[in-house]
Amino acid sequence: MGFPLKNFQKDALDALRKYLERVRLNNDPWQAFREVARTPSGLTPIYRPVEGLEDVPYVCLRLPTGGGKTILGAYAIRVAAQSYIENEFPVVLWLVPSNTIRIQTADALKNTAHPYRIALDEAFEGRVRVFDISEIENIRPADIAQNVCLVVATIQTLRVEKTDSRDVYAHKEALEDHFTRLQASVPGLETIAEGPNAGKIKYSFANLLRIHHPMVIVDEAHNVRTGLSFDALRRVSPSCIVELTATPDTSSRSGSNVLYRVSASQLKAEAMIKLPIVLVEEPTSWEKAVSDALRTRKRLAQYAEREPDYIRPILLIQAESKDRPANVEAVKQYLLETERVPAEQIAIATGDQRGLDKINLFERTCPIEIVITVQALKEGWDCSFAYVFCSTANIHSSKEVEQLLGRVLRMPYAKRRVAPELNKAYAHVSSPRFGQAAIALKDNLVEMGFEETEAKQFIEEVQAELPLFPSAAPPLTLTLEQAPDLSELTEHERQSVSVTEVAPGRVMVELQGAIPPAVEASILAATPAPARAEVQRKIAEHKATFERRLSPSQRGVVFTVPQLCVEFQGELALVDEELVLESVDWNLLNYPADLSRFEYNDASKTFELDIEGNRVVIHPKGAQQLDLNLLPTEQTDLDLVRWLDKQVRQPDVPQQTMTAWILEAVTGLLKRHNMSLPTLVRAKFILARKILELIDGARKDAKKRGWQELLFGTEARVQASEVFSFHYRPDDYPAGWLYSGGWNFQKHFYPVPGELESTGEEFQCAVVIDDHSAVKTRVRNLAKQPASSFWLQTSTDRFYPDFVAQLHDGRVLVVEYKGKAYATNDDSDEKRKLGALWAARSGGKALFLMAEKIKDGVDIAEQISAAVSQV
Repeated sequence: MGFPLKNFQKDALDALRKYLERVRLNNDPWQAFREVARTPSGLTPIYRPVEGLEDVPYVCLRLPTGGGKTILGAYAIRVAAQSYIENEFPVVLWLVPSNTIRIQTADALKNTAHPYRIALDEAFEGRVRVFDISEIENIRPADIAQNVCLVVATIQTLRVEKTDSRDVYAHKEALEDHFTRLQASVPGLETIAEGPNAGKIKYSFANLLRIHHPMVIVDEAHNVRTGLSFDALRRVSPSCIVELTATPDTSSRSGSNVLYRVSASQLKAEAMIKLPIVLVEEPTSWEKAVSDALRTRKRLAQYAEREPDYIRPILLIQAESKDRPANVEAVKQYLLETERVPAEQIAIATGDQRGLDKINLFERTCPIEIVITVQALKEGWDCSFAYVFCSTANIHSSKEVEQLLGRVLRMPYAKRRVAPELNKAYAHVSSPRFGQAAIALKDNLVEMGFEETEAKQFIEEVQAELPLFPSAAPPLTLTLEQAPDLSELTEHERQSVSVTEVAPGRVMVELQGAIPPAVEASILAATPAPARAEVQRKIAEHKATFERRLSPSQRGVVFTVPQLCVEFQGELALVDEELVLESVDWNLLNYPADLSRFEYNDASKTFELDIEGNRVVIHPKGAQQLDLNLLPTEQTDLDLVRWLDKQVRQPDVPQQTMTAWILEAVTGLLKRHNMSLPTLVRAKFILARKILELIDGARKDAKKRGWQELLFGTEARVQASEVFSFHYRPDDYPAGWLYSGGWNFQKHFYPVPGELESTGEEFQCAVVIDDHSAVKTRVRNLAKQPASSFWLQTSTDRFYPDFVAQLHDGRVLVVEYKGKAYATNDDSDEKRKLGALWAARSGGKALFLMAEKIKDGVDIAEQISAAVSQV
């Protein structure tokens, strides 16, 4: 099996699929982008076409470091092949920013046991050929005709002013067979400039790409925003371009068209990355920073021994350059001589010393626990066992720190660990001031693709074991006659207290953050009895002040919501899509395979059909003339049925049922006078799409009938049950973007609301709920996050109410806000009906409100008051 995609990866691919399908239908990349693009804060998406490529779909998927860009690229190939290119075996040009990454990417895609290659093999039944750019002369016409051909190259390979200076533009006799099949001229092919063959088409790899209109995948796309890069892309005549990057350029006229963006919160929620980053500052010396980092690694190793999966935490040390005190050799000698680290546990990875070459850090027998580098690992190195980053330089001045820090963010096995300490990353920095280090680290996270508000939340001060922003409280300063005894405190507990002797018999104690009980006890023990009560009062006041600055999730407040259930076949079951379909005994054969409105115009060579309720005319896409001779000529109707079955296969439809249904559809088409089998073969991608639409329509009809009977039928037994309560987890809020307005929400369950605009009616509704006296805490409920948000199953999909509030009396209030234009449509009516049922069957524990700006002359605040006053 291939790599199981995370929800945010599925959503990103779904956005790409919708976008390419819309471009295929209306041939307008601009309009399709405006319809599908997901932007933060509800901004209107801006599409920036490239001159000369205006009709080419050109979009960017933005994922922070650790989001799995490469695996997403592998899956995107099939999406593009089906949704837009309409070629069983597309040619793919995969561009990367450096030779190091080029070699790593090509090796991974060639390795049939690697998740990247498994994804491709599953999508194209193993018919995949991968070539490094140095191997292009090995590509044969049969490879292109019968396999997905993927070539990995750097953009520098193509990016030139004069094409005679690059091998990809050179005439190659080894590629002659690709050009002898040309039966018509292909516009834009480069010709030989001089010699006896002057004027003839160059047998070059660039010309070969231009003939086949490759799909272009651009990894780390922020490196490819120059005029020469766009010239290179124009030369290969791409069918579509998909960029993958953590930090797209969206400010310039030539910036990226970000179709879908993923937040660091979403990666954290799906256990892709370790967050927060625990930042430890050691201003005295780089040696102390290294020693502390070593202790952190050893402590994590102890936790790792109790994990079900093998994990060996690794410390990554960024040394200074050769002319600086903390250079590679100095750090190594300190580790060997002072810390007594065995030499075999240390690897050095620099430009001169390549201690990681041919080393598998994931092997149980691998002894390496520490890697020393300067900047060699800033890109192209990946090991999820790397947990601790230590910078011996001033973190504020390091340009490479964001790439190095990214090396310790990936979560082992993309799975949440049992020990909470192993779900975090650790950064030890040698910096003169903690504040400077924190600001610099925040800036580095932004460079890695985090939103600025996220970056603030995901830096954790080790002294308090709580987020530094926005909850940091001023320290508490006490003056004692003697120093408290800190010898029995743990390392973590000691981080919250500092002791300074200012004069004989006068000691200043500074307490930070949430004061641990052991620290408080040691302070009180050192306090004379007459002053003890006053010191205890000051500590309690500080703790209360600190507590008030925390969000409810940080204070440990429990927030649960009863979910909608029914008694089904003698057992209580959660109402979800699977149960709805099971209740109605859904069968595709009960629905006609009706393709009667699928027509072909032989004169214009176009297909006309209804798609998504619109009558559209489509020209069949496909290969150049040379490829038509390579298409199978002896296909039968059963061959076509089998091909369609593979394209539209559904997990809830047995294959035998699917095959019979598709055969009925194809047989019906072939009975028509203008529908021959070759015509249907040419239209097979369009057919597959229409068949998927018919299947989806049949399923929706079945769900609607099942939902109505299951919840509102005469025999329905419905309840909002705490047995299936939904829990808002304190460390799981995968917002695509965070609220950045000026209003200070006091009761939001998480530190910052997610996906809430700073103006508008919905924002005003949030303000009213937050300010209402009956509300204890509330949450901006995120859409399309089934594991992290409360939802109710409608007849078509999941309904995620806008706001969920916990009242002081223990009840739960769910609020869905509707603007005037949407308050009375069918969707709102169904949600209102469903919410009312959920509340009515909760035994008085839940309330539901469909709020409007003004309803029956009553504003939002009065609507909420009326709702909570219900008995």
